[in-house]
Amino acid sequence: MSESDPENSLIEKAASLIREAGKATALTGAGISAESGIPTFRGKDGLWQKYDPEELATESAFRQNPERVWEWYWFRIDLVRKAKPNPGHLALAEMERLHPDFMVMTQNVDGLHFRAGSRNVLEFHGNIMRARCTSCGRKFDVDEIKREKLPRCPECGDLLRPDVVWFGESLDPDVLEKADKRARETDLLLVVGTSLLVYPAASIPLLAKEREARIIEVNLEETYISAEADISFRNKAGEVLPLIAERLRRYYENRS
Repeated sequence: MSESDPENSLIEKAASLIREAGKATALTGAGISAESGIPTFRGKDGLWQKYDPEELATESAFRQNPERVWEWYWFRIDLVRKAKPNPGHLALAEMERLHPDFMVMTQNVDGLHFRAGSRNVLEFHGNIMRARCTSCGRKFDVDEIKREKLPRCPECGDLLRPDVVWFGESLDPDVLEKADKRARETDLLLVVGTSLLVYPAASIPLLAKEREARIIEVNLEETYISAEADISFRNKAGEVLPLIAERLRRYYENRS
């Protein structure tokens, strides 16, 4: 459908597909957080148009100039702190409360799904609101550490780093295993605000399609999965997802 008010019939159909799914899964990307004012990385206004990822988001950059990398991440942490979960985040949290088996997989590191109330969340790329010790591996909320140019581990005193996956680093094998298993078991995949260009997260729709899962897409632009989706909305997540969540809520309220 074109970018306009979502059609009621498609909203109803989307709610029905989610309701009928034994396992329902949402895969989210930068688009949903952009609606909360958090800049994306790609695109003409993306952060990587202004900053070089090789200088700010790689392990080698951290080794060479950890102070500069932390300055960049403190800037981004401040952006995330100011941001609030938007109606799209809140709607996904509502779906989790309503549906017996609902999970969110996200490419985002901002933690807004948790702040919205979602609890069954799998983070592909870590969380910018956590820090990890480069020596002992302990993890801490950034609010638990001192805001310094070079934050140190409260336990062993060694240098901390942001608990995110940098370019050239492998994703957590446990996260990959859980994501792969979920994608192969899910009955419905809700693709929200992601260009599906970054792997391995971008492979999730392919794995879900192998199981013949139903696909609902909510993206402003087409992706490789658009043509195969059961429903494809060309709207913002904050416009579509609350309408779907409302239909789900009505259904479960009428059943009780």
